[in-house]
Amino acid sequence: MQIFPSLSWKLDAEAGEAIDPRLIPVLEAIAAHGTLAQAAITCGISYRAAWGLLRQYELVLGSPLVMLERGRGARLAAAGEKILAAHRAAKQRLERLLLPVAIDVGLPRPRPAGWRLNIAASHDLALAALRDASASARGVTLQMAFMGSLHALQQFREGRIDAAGFHVPLDGRARSLIAVFRRKLDARDDRLVRVVDREQGLILRRGNPARVSGFHDIARKRLRFINRQRGSGTRLLIDRLIAEAGIDAARITGYATEEFTHAAVAATVASGAADAGFGLRAAAAECALAFLPRVEERYYLAIRADALATPPVRRLIELLQSAVFKKIVSRLPGYRGELAGSVVRASALAERDVRG
Repeated sequence: MQIFPSLSWKLDAEAGEAIDPRLIPVLEAIAAHGTLAQAAITCGISYRAAWGLLRQYELVLGSPLVMLERGRGARLAAAGEKILAAHRAAKQRLERLLLPVAIDVGLPRPRPAGWRLNIAASHDLALAALRDASASARGVTLQMAFMGSLHALQQFREGRIDAAGFHVPLDGRARSLIAVFRRKLDARDDRLVRVVDREQGLILRRGNPARVSGFHDIARKRLRFINRQRGSGTRLLIDRLIAEAGIDAARITGYATEEFTHAAVAATVASGAADAGFGLRAAAAECALAFLPRVEERYYLAIRADALATPPVRRLIELLQSAVFKKIVSRLPGYRGELAGSVVRASALAERDVRG
């Protein structure tokens, strides 16, 4: 058996996050075929997966990778061309001399000095933006993995991470959902750091052509729904809303089809692969989609009490209270950042607290 070297890319030169290996083939297929749909078929992935992949790295790199034009297909933007050209050059050099090639795309991402906080968190746009902003801030690096709220809290409980992000509704639904989260927390030894309040609801096609007013319409009109993954806080909320409406989940077309982020849900609806989803107002606004508000909620980071005085956690709280984070929040529709960075006991996770 022969073995061969292969080429992969990271976001930073050292200890950086590996770039999804599907990205380069998608860019190559777009350059070859001129349409995102054909590129997805060529790469053997769904249209929404290709769309979400491009959107993800456009946000990370700070530059558009592909230009999508109605009636004219798709073409690589300058950053996409630069990545593809660099990949081809690196591949040629690898084949000849095995020498590395580095490129700079979008905004510079200097490797920060200082401490590192490992965070598992339910997906949130403000927290993702704070992570990116912290890359150029001194004192702490936010090493963040997005996953369902319950999974994040379980990892926190097992001591695998430093902090866990989750969210709870600010209305009567809080009481029943909070019990699920409190079982993952130590009322005496854990603390909650407030991050944001945010708005979730139905994400619908632009202009809401199906005149959807709730889950009843989605079921009755047999509209295609894109769900969130099991174990996420948003999925718990979706299931609660469906149950409150007296709807059998089996009546909702696409209920078993799942995505893992708010951005991916919005991208799926924007691409036409689904008629409706559920997620953040800010995600809907990013794709110019219709939005029907349903729930206000509060996002927390669970942190151990004995870690509050450590330099990385102090720096995290400073970032949450900073003008940088206020600016991030102000740009996200449906977000509020009052009292960001304030700390309460985990035992205070009750209706009186989440209403405060």
